[in-house]
Amino acid sequence: MAKIRAIAFYLPQYHPTKENDEWWGKGFTEWTNVAKARPLFKGHIQPHIPADLGFYDLRLSESREAQAALAQKYGIEGFCYWHYWFGNGKRLLERPFNEVLKSGKPDFPFCLAWANHSWMKKLWDPNATFKDKLLMEQTYPGDDDIKAHFYTVLPAFQDKRYITVNGCPLFLIYAPLDYKEVSRFIEMWRSLALQNGLKGIYFVGQGGMPFRSQILSLGFDAFNDATVFGIKGKENKIGLTLRKIIARLLKYPITYRYKDAMKYWIYSEAKMSDTIPTIIPNWDHSPRSGAKGFILTGATPKLFQKHVKEIIELIKDKNEEERIVFIKSWNEWGEGNYLEPDLQYGCEKLKILNEIISKREI
Repeated sequence: MAKIRAIAFYLPQYHPTKENDEWWGKGFTEWTNVAKARPLFKGHIQPHIPADLGFYDLRLSESREAQAALAQKYGIEGFCYWHYWFGNGKRLLERPFNEVLKSGKPDFPFCLAWANHSWMKKLWDPNATFKDKLLMEQTYPGDDDIKAHFYTVLPAFQDKRYITVNGCPLFLIYAPLDYKEVSRFIEMWRSLALQNGLKGIYFVGQGGMPFRSQILSLGFDAFNDATVFGIKGKENKIGLTLRKIIARLLKYPITYRYKDAMKYWIYSEAKMSDTIPTIIPNWDHSPRSGAKGFILTGATPKLFQKHVKEIIELIKDKNEEERIVFIKSWNEWGEGNYLEPDLQYGCEKLKILNEIISKREI
């Protein structure tokens, strides 16, 4: 039986930080937005309430170990932790992963994804004006910073739990086209990896399908498409603009049906060894953005099952090392894309995922 390598994106939030206290108020975490979310239209399910794991605090090792145990139970190979490096050593949300690395617990595979983008107020605050505010700027200072960044993550690369592809640690970059010197970054990190006893680094660049070839040409080993709203690109531009204007005037979110959106997550290029598809359980950004968010409706377990089967069909014949699928996400509760159990469906989506990837009933 061929093994499917299911790797779930993991948000290392859900704990207070000095910066979030300053920006949003004492004790703010992502749970603050999740708990205060409300339905915005008939049939809109909010708030989404966690079940088995509760409103956890990622400062606690017990919480992190419970997450890993649940993921492992349902066939997920490991977590891909979002990693924040804004330049000149500035980091955010690093504590949970640092403690995983230092403690050796949980004994569960992991890799890192560099979320190389600035933090803007509008993304997180449903009451923000449409004029955005910069909270933390993503910068790229140059070679010295590239080197410092490498040596910061080297202990993770050297950890026995780190996920590899063909013996090389997997490292994903969220917005490769926003980084003009990304090819230089890749070149330097590969050289530093060899100097430090690694076989190399398996670089994955994330982006939209129209940019696949461009991203791969920059030196990446693989491309990952995690675009949720590919459906928007198929909509008449005038119609979409009118929808946005009306939505803003009426304070009503822009919605699409999950069963329509999922059609645009399937593409023949995913059969290629250099392309990694993404499983998307749902999307509802309203806990963060209120009526300014985009929402998928009708994301039932039955449709999720169909979606997972279609994705696995695309990758089932690849070499085992490259038979990878990302899951967006394990715990992005503020965006409505999570696999952790909730009060609406419990563990149903986890059970569906496990049944398909472990038994390959497709």
